[in-house]
Amino acid sequence: MAPTPIVESASAPARPTDTRRPSALLLAASLGLILLIWSVNYTAGKIALRHMDPLSLASLRIELAAILMLAIHFSRRERARFHRRDLWMFAYLGFLGVVLNQGFYTAGLNYTTSEHSVLVVALGPILILLFARALRLEAFTAAKIAGMAFAFLGVMLLETESGPVGSSSPVVGDAITLVSVAGFAIYSVLSKRILNAARTGKYDSISFNTFITVAAAVMLLPLAVRQGIALDWKGVGWAGWGGLVYMAVGSSVGAYTLFYWVLKYVDASRVAAINYVQPFLVILLSVLFLGEHPTGHLISGGVLVLIGVYFVERATAVGARLKKNEGPAA
Repeated sequence: MAPTPIVESASAPARPTDTRRPSALLLAASLGLILLIWSVNYTAGKIALRHMDPLSLASLRIELAAILMLAIHFSRRERARFHRRDLWMFAYLGFLGVVLNQGFYTAGLNYTTSEHSVLVVALGPILILLFARALRLEAFTAAKIAGMAFAFLGVMLLETESGPVGSSSPVVGDAITLVSVAGFAIYSVLSKRILNAARTGKYDSISFNTFITVAAAVMLLPLAVRQGIALDWKGVGWAGWGGLVYMAVGSSVGAYTLFYWVLKYVDASRVAAINYVQPFLVILLSVLFLGEHPTGHLISGGVLVLIGVYFVERATAVGARLKKNEGPAA
């Protein structure tokens, strides 16, 4: 899936204390590659959906990603062991972070444009703030409220856009995508609470992500079998299978693994900067390969959404630094 993690989650390892830090050029190139992979993911998904129904694409993508993550996990000499007492934790994180996030992202993409989808996904920090506030992990400030207001106006402007003649309204697809973003937002907030409780110290990032993905794959296995039986495998063609493989190998496995490696050495607030570039790159790719064309409403709404997200992320980062500097109360 494309949504970029905004906050430090339980699957993000602690900063290394050794001196084997990669060069700034290598880290920058890695971030650029992550941005490219996740941006192309929207185009790959739209192409795959021309040859395959969304339920088949979503379920088979997650099954394939789980197989690959298991192969990576067991290929390493030093790997974390699974603890049965953490089964429930991986189950609900897998449901929120993979089934809802990646599954509903794929389904939503089927009913909206990639341009709309990437802007709805960009609302992640807004929803993370709202859920964190509901759990009393974050406080509202003037800057955060202003950011939410800008984002809300941007979404309202985006949803008043009229699609091409004969096309369906993107509102349904955007709503489904918003459920995907909400799933990831809840996943991020709960992961942060788990990290604070020091429950995941025994799992490295690859093992943690593997167990989450496998948990989601087990949940979706009956659906994947059902869709696999009904699917016209020969009729999918190389373009459909290519899109599926790209979404599983490139986005679900490759980009996320690389992302958490970069998080070892770069602050999450800096990594999140790619979120502001991704919508413009996705729009460019959609014009070149999908025949989509940005409208005035989409550009204006997108700018408002990104301004709102910037205010929220900036205020959250500043608040976190202040809280860290205050230290424990005497």
